[in-house]
Amino acid sequence: MNEISLEQLPASIAGNLLDIGAVHLRPNEPFTWTSGIISPIYCDNRLTMGHPAIRDSIAEGFAQLIRARYPDTEVIAGTATAGIPHAAWVAQKLNLPMAYIRDKAKGHGKQNQIEGTIKEGQKVVVIEDLISTGGSSLKAALAVIEAGGDVQSVLAIFTYQFAIAEEAFREEGIELQTLSNYTALVEEARRRGTISESDVSLLQSWRENPQAFGK
Repeated sequence: MNEISLEQLPASIAGNLLDIGAVHLRPNEPFTWTSGIISPIYCDNRLTMGHPAIRDSIAEGFAQLIRARYPDTEVIAGTATAGIPHAAWVAQKLNLPMAYIRDKAKGHGKQNQIEGTIKEGQKVVVIEDLISTGGSSLKAALAVIEAGGDVQSVLAIFTYQFAIAEEAFREEGIELQTLSNYTALVEEARRRGTISESDVSLLQSWRENPQAFGK
């Protein structure tokens, strides 16, 4: 694929997600998440696996970020389950070892939470698909630290840009970088004419206070 700049990545990846229906924006007919939150957006990045060109653009975007900002990375670790395929493609591009992190240790065998090898002091980048509150991603990163790894950053395809997630990463002292984000997605949808100008402020209000949306 043709390499694009890091500055172009948010709009480019947002466009890719919209193209394949991995993200839907419905400000006037919102979705209800499992948590009960009323949301004008639904994101399913698993759909990217079925589109070779787009999954490669995501892997290359991650690889560019790592080459530019974390050049000493020694291991790529994917979160189970959605981060695993992307971590594998990134590790292949960078010719690096790969591991993956379960949400909890297995209840049998060696009772591993991390599959693959992370040696004491190795510099690790954690790959995730989506950041909402950030809780599960931080849990994975902390498992790597507990295993002796040195987490350089958590990298994700997309973030809703919730303040609670940004604060959680700051409190743990763990970096977070994403290929795209909610702001870039809304702007790309506005540019394409798939949402109206009046929808933009509605979508922005949800990001700032998701609990109050639709009430």
